[in-house]
Amino acid sequence: MTIDPAILIGTPTPRVDGVAKVTGAARYASDEQIANPAFACLVTSDIARGHITGFDLTAAKAVPGVLDILTFETVGNQVKSPPGPDGGPTTTTLESNRIWHDGQIIAVVVADTFEAATEAAGKIRANTVAEPPSASFDAPGAEVQAVAPGRASGPAEDDHGKRKAAAAAFAAAPVKVDAHYATPPQHHNPIELFTTTCAWDGKQLTIYEPTQFMWGLKAAIARQLAIDPADVRTVSRFVGGAFGSRGSVTARTAWIALAAKRLGRPVKLVPTRAQGFTIATYRAETRQHVRLSATADGKLTSVFHEGWEVTSRPSSYKVAGVEATSRLYASPTIATAVNVVHADRSTPGFMRAPAEVPYMFALESAIDELAYALNMDPIELRRANDTQTDPVSGLPFSSRLLMPCFDQAADKFEWRRRNPKPASMRDGVWQVGYGCATSFYPNNIGPAAARISITPGGRAHVSMAAHEIGTGAYTTIAITAAQALGLAVSDVIVQLGDSELPPVPPAGGSNNAASTTHVVVKACEEIRRRLAEAAVQAKDSPFHGGDPATLSLSGGALRHANGQSEPLRKAVPRTGARLEVYAENIPAGLSADALARLYEGRPLMSRGDSRKDVTAYAFGAHFVEVRVHSVTRQIRVPRVVSAFASGNIINPVTARSQYMGGAIWGISSALHEATEVDPVSARLINTNLADYMVPVNADVPSVEIIMVPEHDTRVNPLGVKGIGEIGIVGMNAAVANAVFHATGKRLRELPIRAEHLL
Repeated sequence: MTIDPAILIGTPTPRVDGVAKVTGAARYASDEQIANPAFACLVTSDIARGHITGFDLTAAKAVPGVLDILTFETVGNQVKSPPGPDGGPTTTTLESNRIWHDGQIIAVVVADTFEAATEAAGKIRANTVAEPPSASFDAPGAEVQAVAPGRASGPAEDDHGKRKAAAAAFAAAPVKVDAHYATPPQHHNPIELFTTTCAWDGKQLTIYEPTQFMWGLKAAIARQLAIDPADVRTVSRFVGGAFGSRGSVTARTAWIALAAKRLGRPVKLVPTRAQGFTIATYRAETRQHVRLSATADGKLTSVFHEGWEVTSRPSSYKVAGVEATSRLYASPTIATAVNVVHADRSTPGFMRAPAEVPYMFALESAIDELAYALNMDPIELRRANDTQTDPVSGLPFSSRLLMPCFDQAADKFEWRRRNPKPASMRDGVWQVGYGCATSFYPNNIGPAAARISITPGGRAHVSMAAHEIGTGAYTTIAITAAQALGLAVSDVIVQLGDSELPPVPPAGGSNNAASTTHVVVKACEEIRRRLAEAAVQAKDSPFHGGDPATLSLSGGALRHANGQSEPLRKAVPRTGARLEVYAENIPAGLSADALARLYEGRPLMSRGDSRKDVTAYAFGAHFVEVRVHSVTRQIRVPRVVSAFASGNIINPVTARSQYMGGAIWGISSALHEATEVDPVSARLINTNLADYMVPVNADVPSVEIIMVPEHDTRVNPLGVKGIGEIGIVGMNAAVANAVFHATGKRLRELPIRAEHLL
């Protein structure tokens, strides 16, 4: 019995956890019921660089209900530093008296009530010695470090040769673009705050915290506290917004665990919205240089893309988006480079499509500029440079339906109505512009484990430490198990969000659906095999003596092609009172120890851009209409059409939601979002939802999503591609390109706002 991948092309299915979410029954980390908790409040630094000489805690300790105050003086040697997003060094908190960045945690107050903890935290006085900080690019003292292009650990051997060839091709080409672009720092603002609750039961520590990698959090905290990972349990049944912000271990967790241990009592931390800007990671600002050259008919002759990214003093974390952009279009010469700029800032990290969002803005803006220089339709320029072969590795793409995405979206958008001349289209006082851009994202898959059981009553229970970060994991896993076992989705109970369950990879890099569904199908195949073998061996079975391969599961029964059937309530008991299967799946290309490493909190990933057989990506196209008021220069986006080819879609309902959410976030990236950094103090200015701009309903009237059918037999056995991140990629460029078409003014720095068009 094998599962046909086509079964995963799903019927639209409402979220199985939808009722729980809208009625408040879904338990998020800070909703967990803990007996007699104490409450923690963080004290954060008000300088960006320097050191602490001491604290005045007198007034804070006098607040009724205060139980403990943690500082580097009292607990500094009791917790090891957490790893950074890339596993390397990062800024620290209470480990020493050093202040690395604005808003760094410098003390933790614990009290009987939240109010007492908050009052006491406000009365702590830190004596600090400030040093002149470096805020960002070009600041005195900022240090530039050249790092590897892409994800490699060192420069490519032929990097100099690539640069020389690209420069020669650029110089000789008749048409070229040479431009610089910039993207701002951006911060996650998930609805759920960055909460942590820790409770000890003897030597057993339980952590309730929103996370994208429960087994990773479990392992990291064990290392920080120097305890056995088997003594740590992490629970995160639902996450109220993640997309990178919960992907790394942050400094707060181990200190809350230590506070709970010191008190012998559970401790709950719910930090403020403003603190979320500095105690978690963020999207770093970038500067980029793009040079493109082409023949008169639009064929690219060279691509050069170099980026600069801000990071903290100790970290060399980078997203290095040139690894992606160099693979997008056919070109005989491609050269890339990445640099990090060390400043007095917190360490950045993952944020939805970490590398592709900033770097595709630059590339897709430059492609649009090249189209105008060639007097060529931007779609046709992309068609002229479309390729079924990875320009970097020479491998074939597992599938690439980029141009079908452009064609279907262009038709729906009515791109043919576009007057190519910039600033030529108007509707009353509004200047109208059309823009487009490519979207793509690598297809990643990791090792995973799952436990599935069938009750005598014919219901399935699926258990795995997967993560529901809003993407619909409960539903996609339920659909997969239901279809593989011939059950109704309502007959599948899914348990996620607990490190007591078998591990899965981090919910990031759009690998979640591919990783979880493959191991679920593997477990279901074993269940089907056991049921069939038991049925043909049992004398009381209608299938006695037959061939197990002729039996199938559907409608809650074991069935034969001749029409005979037997309900699961009779078939299951033959295999035992409860049929239970544990399964592991290691994707092709990964080492045999991949599952063992996952259990240690060290995940391996088969990445779409580093495979030896094919390069695996999902592709898409964005089309945007913008309107710019001719007097006020207000910018509106009345209409978006986006098309994506992302393999087999398990649930069109949640898929559409992911695509649409990504597209809206891309509009936000183009027109709204920017964290303001004071250039003198290196402090963040707009650490709230009043001043940190995000779109509201009135900013996004219409978003249409087209799902282009795609059956990729090479990406993975089930043909499943990730969709969580592709929706946002390229949208900021599509908006910027539309603004240029509307106004004739090319803006190469985000976000684009009215004052930039005056």
